[in-house]
Amino acid sequence: MLILLPPSETKRSGGSRRPVDLEGLALPALREQRAQVLAALEELATDAETAARVLKLGPSQLGEIDDNARVTSSPTMAAVDRYTGVLYDALGAASLDSAARAWLARRVLIHSAPLGPVGALDRIPAYRLSAGTSLPGIPPLRRLWAAPVSHALEAADPGFVLDLRSEAYAALGPVPASVASAYVRVVAESEGGAVRALNHFNKHANGALVRRLAVQRPRLSSRAGFVRWADAAGIRVREGSAGELELFA
Repeated sequence: MLILLPPSETKRSGGSRRPVDLEGLALPALREQRAQVLAALEELATDAETAARVLKLGPSQLGEIDDNARVTSSPTMAAVDRYTGVLYDALGAASLDSAARAWLARRVLIHSAPLGPVGALDRIPAYRLSAGTSLPGIPPLRRLWAAPVSHALEAADPGFVLDLRSEAYAALGPVPASVASAYVRVVAESEGGAVRALNHFNKHANGALVRRLAVQRPRLSSRAGFVRWADAAGIRVREGSAGELELFA
């Protein structure tokens, strides 16, 4: 089983001095697209006013332009440690033991806007770029990433994909129809039935789910196997719309 996670807008600073190694990231077939986006980020950063407008940065966020200016040479850290926020706080990767982190390395890809899906322990720099941003000089991110990411996921032959990405990031690389998958929507119980969970609870539920998987490390290779494991683990999951599963927060 392969799990796809979204990134987070918030990130830790710092890391080791080793810059990003495009040859060493998961799904190496995406190297060309990664290089294009990183070069566009660095070029945009040469004009701070334009960068602030394109990236929709407020006055307190202007320092993130500097992150983009040195995105190919700045310190790196494991992607699962770089990202912060509700999902990654619930996942709590830093508190996992080495076996659980090794499981994350094998089973989890985090879909970043500048690098596409990267391994949970792939080392990445700090950056500022969202899925919906249009960078000058290159095609829109959806057009740039969608087909190459889909092809790369198919070539990886993951068996079964559990897609926990937001819709914006799923659009940057749909799981191909040839790969068994389930898109997960987090829902909450209401008097009228299940309703989509608010953003905070959505992210927390996904992070907690991945942590539980990393700790227990079940051998799952199908949608049905995941549903059976979730039921045994006391995690409420049910069939949703075609191709989707509903996870109750």
